[in-house]
Amino acid sequence: MRSRYSAFVLGLAGYLLATWHESTRPKELELDPQMRWTGLEIISTRAGGAAASRGVVEFAAHYLDGRIDAQQHEVSTFVKQDGAWYYLDAL
Repeated sequence: MRSRYSAFVLGLAGYLLATWHESTRPKELELDPQMRWTGLEIISTRAGGAAASRGVVEFAAHYLDGRIDAQQHEVSTFVKQDGAWYYLDAL
């Protein structure tokens, strides 16, 4: 989750696509270069330990939209395949 947030901050669409599960991954991803991400708050996690194959993360990603402070609040599902975690979808 944190590495994907960092990719949004840095505008790394390729990394976001590479860490998105193939069953739900879009063909392309266009990021807004004007978006200024200002912080990530992990609210809760379920499962996702070393032996798990699925995990759920509730988070709030804070950003500036022009001069307005805003946030994206989401509960995301991740799956582990071949030792790597992939974003699956939002609940």
